[in-house]
Amino acid sequence: MPVKENTKPLTISISEQAASHVRAFAEQAGKEVSNLRVGVKGGGCSGLTYVLDIVEEPRDGDKIIEEHGLKLFVDRNSYVFLAGTTLDYSGGLNGKGFVFNNPNAKTSCGCGTSFGV
Repeated sequence: MPVKENTKPLTISISEQAASHVRAFAEQAGKEVSNLRVGVKGGGCSGLTYVLDIVEEPRDGDKIIEEHGLKLFVDRNSYVFLAGTTLDYSGGLNGKGFVFNNPNAKTSCGCGTSFGV
């Protein structure tokens, strides 16, 4: 029997709409550079919480991903939990904000900012 290949991309991507909002938030904050640090930290009701921060430069050891004219910086520990994730932006009736479509998340909380693996 043939073995199925894992087709999940081992990268993190950002939608064009989310990248546009990052640039707008950076401009509102008076920052000339709109790179985004994406990560996870322990906490939240499901065990891990997503972290976003507009930054100028990567840290040593960061994985750097470029998409839609934006650079994403991800530390190695966070990358393990985020590989395959798409960062999007929702402006729907259920609230505005960044949405993590993370295939690694086995559980998540109602607010969408906490997850478990």
